[in-house]
Amino acid sequence: MNRSDLRHINLNLLLIFEALMNARSVSLAAERMYLGQPAVSSALGRLRVLFNDPLFQRVGRCMEPTPRAQEIALLLGPALESIAMAVKRPKAFDAATSDQVFRIGLTDDVEFALLPSMLKRIRAEAPRVSLVVRRASYLQMPRLLASGEVTVGVGFTTDLPASAKRRTLRSTPIVLLRGDDVPGDLSLDDFCDRPHALVSFAGGTVGFVDEALRRIGRERRVVLAVPQFNSLGALLEDTDLVAAVPEYAADVLTANGRLRSQPLPIHLDPFPVHMVWTTAKDHDSGECWLRARIGVLLSDGSSPSARSPCS
Repeated sequence: MNRSDLRHINLNLLLIFEALMNARSVSLAAERMYLGQPAVSSALGRLRVLFNDPLFQRVGRCMEPTPRAQEIALLLGPALESIAMAVKRPKAFDAATSDQVFRIGLTDDVEFALLPSMLKRIRAEAPRVSLVVRRASYLQMPRLLASGEVTVGVGFTTDLPASAKRRTLRSTPIVLLRGDDVPGDLSLDDFCDRPHALVSFAGGTVGFVDEALRRIGRERRVVLAVPQFNSLGALLEDTDLVAAVPEYAADVLTANGRLRSQPLPIHLDPFPVHMVWTTAKDHDSGECWLRARIGVLLSDGSSPSARSPCS
């Protein structure tokens, strides 16, 4: 298909496809698009003809996208965002008066340890803006960026869609968190003998610490895996459990004096915190302001690239 063929495509069909991808339900997509359910069902039929694919298959009470639909969504989200930006009249961003809504994806550690102080500073400068925060692990971030559900993300990331950019905000040491009263630091032998807790976004019991131990012929015992940092402090207090966490998370968890941290008895590379965003928002003045504030407020100054958030 070349560009001249696009004149035969109804843009509304593509918007309905996007709504179906997000809602996974004809009735819910119709509600969000302010359309009748028969109109969305009819549009789905035309989309299936257009793309020569079923696009969605019913699984239980939901409509699950086919591999072809997922491929289309990865390409279509940024394209629709670019079209919206092209036809939108540009407006200078004024932090003091703007009521812009920003959609941010944060990994759990960043939301727990870094969001509170960042929010206070942003609200002091821009009291009328709204922040919609989505929990976004490194597994979820690519999809949320590609679909446009978030326009900027902060946290450790791996694979990203082709339409995304990435900068490193900080590189943080991993430290050992403990809630016992045994004096002194734990040795490597003590570290391996202790029961470990792990924050696992994917629900597993193996992490980067295990990979480092394996390289030197050692192993640890992970007896507890939890999905978020919020509960970790209470779970470690007055127990022999230990946990390896980023230093900025340890700073928050040890603030009440009931936990303490020590250097890990094994070498680990510093833990990177990235800022990622969609290229469609590169020149949006509000998004550029937000990335600049995130860069200033969350950077530890160790990464020069974090100081140029608008390019």
